[in-house]
Amino acid sequence: MSTVSTLKDRIGRYGVWSVGLRAEDPSRRGELAEAAAELEELGYGAAWLGGSSAARHAVPLLEGTGRLVVGTSIQSIWQYDAETSAAAFAEVDAAHPGRFVLGLGVSHAKLADQYRRPYSALVSYLDVLDEAGVPADRRVLAALGSKTLELSRDRAAGAVPYLVTPEHTAQAREILGTGPLLAPELKVVLETNPSRARSLARDALAMYLALPNYTNNFLRHGFTEDDLADGGSDRLVDAVFAWGDDSRIRERINAFHEAGADHVALQPITGGDRDSLPREEWRRLASLLG
Repeated sequence: MSTVSTLKDRIGRYGVWSVGLRAEDPSRRGELAEAAAELEELGYGAAWLGGSSAARHAVPLLEGTGRLVVGTSIQSIWQYDAETSAAAFAEVDAAHPGRFVLGLGVSHAKLADQYRRPYSALVSYLDVLDEAGVPADRRVLAALGSKTLELSRDRAAGAVPYLVTPEHTAQAREILGTGPLLAPELKVVLETNPSRARSLARDALAMYLALPNYTNNFLRHGFTEDDLADGGSDRLVDAVFAWGDDSRIRERINAFHEAGADHVALQPITGGDRDSLPREEWRRLASLLG
């Protein structure tokens, strides 16, 4: 069995994506470890740390669990240099063998002053990781476009696309082929009222509609400028969020698997503080996933 297959087996079909799980406050380490232990008990195979997270953010979760895989989703290549990342990977992997995955991405021009030739910069970053001995099959890339998806196939364990549709997932699977991991993120609103659900979704979507990497990806996949206006059309919201009753949410999650995803990283949207831990929502999702 290949190491990539082992990674797929370890993380299973479902994980969670959370900014709150990468909290910097040392006083929250116990809370994070406890939450991670519950995620493991609930049957999630992976916890993906949102924001520009790093290996150190995974440590409280790894220490609090025995099987859970923890990955960065993503670590910005502009914020953490490759040599430092390689050293941090080696340290965490030595303490928790095989359970940390380094998720990398180029972030966005509006968020990184150094943003220049992002694809070439990512290739160079991977070159340094190779030289430092970070295994290709223990890193994943936040890939949206075809070139970065190809890089995910050729120089990483696979891809962790963010804010995408099942149609993007199908295209990504075609590019990746059958072997590499494909683990898209999916936002979930546990709300059956259409107006309330879409309002919560639009609040969460607003920051991303100001970032061309995402909006250009939407335009490549059949959406129009009208879909991107005024907080996002119903068509766009319904394509990139799962909302409604249990049956509808299961159907939306299943659509990603049917399109070729190996694993779906679920991000509950509650309207609350992004740093909070939506533990009740994680429980509800685990119960509806069976």
